[in-house]
Amino acid sequence: MGQQVGLVGLAVMGENLALNVERNGFSVAVYNRTAAKTDAFLRGRGRDRRFVGAHDAAGFVAALERPRRIVLMVKAGAPVDAMLAELRPHLEPGDVVVDGGNSHWPDTDRRIAELAPAGLSFVGMGVSGGEEGALHGPSLMPGGDPAAYAALEPILTAIAAKTESGPCVTHVGTGSAGHFVKMVHNGIEYGDMQLIAETYDLLRHVVGCSTAEIADLFAEWNRGELQSYLIEITAKVVNFRDDQGGRRPLIDRIADAAGQKGTGKWTTLAAFDLGAVVPTITAAVDARLLSAMTDLRRQAAKAFPGRIAVLRSRRRAVVEQLRAALFAAKVCSYAQGFDLLRRASAAHGYGLRLDEICRIWTGGCIIRATLLAGFRAAFQRGPALPNLLLDRDIGGAVKKRVPGLREVVALAARAGVGTPALAASLAWFDGVRRLRLPTALVQAQRDFFGAHTYERTDRPGTFHTDWSGAMMPHGPRPRR
Repeated sequence: MGQQVGLVGLAVMGENLALNVERNGFSVAVYNRTAAKTDAFLRGRGRDRRFVGAHDAAGFVAALERPRRIVLMVKAGAPVDAMLAELRPHLEPGDVVVDGGNSHWPDTDRRIAELAPAGLSFVGMGVSGGEEGALHGPSLMPGGDPAAYAALEPILTAIAAKTESGPCVTHVGTGSAGHFVKMVHNGIEYGDMQLIAETYDLLRHVVGCSTAEIADLFAEWNRGELQSYLIEITAKVVNFRDDQGGRRPLIDRIADAAGQKGTGKWTTLAAFDLGAVVPTITAAVDARLLSAMTDLRRQAAKAFPGRIAVLRSRRRAVVEQLRAALFAAKVCSYAQGFDLLRRASAAHGYGLRLDEICRIWTGGCIIRATLLAGFRAAFQRGPALPNLLLDRDIGGAVKKRVPGLREVVALAARAGVGTPALAASLAWFDGVRRLRLPTALVQAQRDFFGAHTYERTDRPGTFHTDWSGAMMPHGPRPRR
């Protein structure tokens, strides 16, 4: 009898996930295209456990019980296609292949369609929690064929993170739903990290707090409504001392050019395509791109010198405003992400349950937070809720804290500190709540130069005006 699970790719995430699967009672066959990596794993972390290794695809597939359940933990993009091409000649109808990487969801739809004629099920599955999550319990977001999920469910529920509401895994939806949901998770993560970074920036450079004071503040906030994994690790990071010489905070030695792997950009592009508005996430992507422009920033700093205005009073009041601002902006960011998920579910037929997505994000994943319990309750009260802000409890909580967000954005502007994500959250909130926007003027302009037509508020239909007939070169035609 063969091994119960096959896992391909023995980088840190793959190794940890394999160890998690084996620890939870399943025998595992492992395969890495570099044979030395497989052998090193079996001699090291996999020693004296229920692992067998293979040095080629044929041997790997032959080591598995039928129908086979194979998890790919390889780099997204071409490496996934290359591994599928290597495995495919040895697979049989009924086998299930899971892609646990951060693949772009259109690639997942393509691979599902390519493998289906051979009777093979392809499952795109988001995995969140980083290296520790993979080892001890991640949040898992599998999509695809429900029958394929049924074959995987005993394994996935065993290895997933556990909370009071159960294992942090569910069949999120059909087709590429798993990778789309993980993409949006990462987009929200981008926004959340940027909001926290801007709050840190204001605390340190405008309020004038030391890194020790900031660490204490984040630790305090993590005991209340802002409790989350990202707030928790921020409290640990900001005052961590450099162990490579000196006792300065390590954060002062870290280059400020942030990296990214593409999921934030994909989220923004998907939002554009679906008519969703995710300005907090987009601002976070922009902020990372701007951070990489180090030469430009160096030149601009010389061309436009100026000191940041540091507060000399009201520090306690501003700290409280910052706490309120971070809460309100975070809710706005999540609301934007869930709106994108709602639109994608309708457009792609995913069948997403937003309350279940909230539930599986309460443990294991990077954006786990106390807020998600309230979001889940909101979607349970109103499964067709158009936006989180329209829930009575969520909207009421934001309304109380928006004045703090407004004061913080104004303070940052006066101090000369950019807060793109905080400002984007506020602008989105103010735009959503306006009954009439200045885009009426945009429509008039479009009709003027391109005859694009417009609609009226007082009668049905589309209209076009000969604007030039009523205009002179320097203003309206004078009356006679």
